[in-house]
Amino acid sequence: MSDGEILILGAIAGFTIFLGLPIGRMRDPSVALKAFLNAVAVGILLFLFWDVLAGSFDTVETALTNASDHGASWWRFIGLAAVFFVAIAVGLVSLVHYDRWLSRRRTGAPGAASIEEMSRGPIARLTEPQRLAFFVALGIGFHNFSEGLAIGQSAAAGEISLALLLIIGFGLHNATEGFGIVAPMAAEGERPSWSFLALLGLIGGGPTFLGTLIGQSFVNDTVFMACLALAAGSILYVVIELLGVARKLGHKELMTWGIVLGLFAGFATDLILVAAGA
Repeated sequence: MSDGEILILGAIAGFTIFLGLPIGRMRDPSVALKAFLNAVAVGILLFLFWDVLAGSFDTVETALTNASDHGASWWRFIGLAAVFFVAIAVGLVSLVHYDRWLSRRRTGAPGAASIEEMSRGPIARLTEPQRLAFFVALGIGFHNFSEGLAIGQSAAAGEISLALLLIIGFGLHNATEGFGIVAPMAAEGERPSWSFLALLGLIGGGPTFLGTLIGQSFVNDTVFMACLALAAGSILYVVIELLGVARKLGHKELMTWGIVLGLFAGFATDLILVAAGA
């Protein structure tokens, strides 16, 4: 199979994320349905948080084992550990401070200057549910970039069958992630435009293609780990925000079942990757 065919299949694996996005166009969903959809998204994102955090920290643990038991460099372990913790902090704290900065701009003193200032940035013009959906897509995009790297690196190593199984597994997995992106808007009963949904799909799914492209020609464990850790930090921020939305919507029992369903969906799609030996 040629490099071009692998790239095309990698793109398809990323853009299955578009399958779940049209749910955001539902008209006037009930409060109970909003609570349930929001909770399913929380479950999916909790699985993703565990998945990317475990995958990233495994690199640090391996470096520690090699240093303590096999005489490898301790500096490599220290460097990887530093990258791991810094990347998580950047992924989480940067979104917290950015969101607070936007809130200050929105609540500033009235006047022409403040209105003009708010209109400068496209993200600042988004509503709160749209901005949260953007952050979800951003976090998933980091995660999907690392998935693309895995596809590209498998193909570069000549493991074509493994690369194909990864493409199938990630494609199924990304189909559930599209729903997680639109959940903040569905929970608020806000119908996004098709163009905004397309933008979110590109942000969340496009990095799979980019990662596949880079992975075929560039292999670096530190970059791979940093992408996963960044994704973990940003996903954790979004989960915290969605739990705040869940408290406002109520329906505690329904929310609990939604989270369970989201977790099960994440683990079920991940079983294909386990079967592939990934």
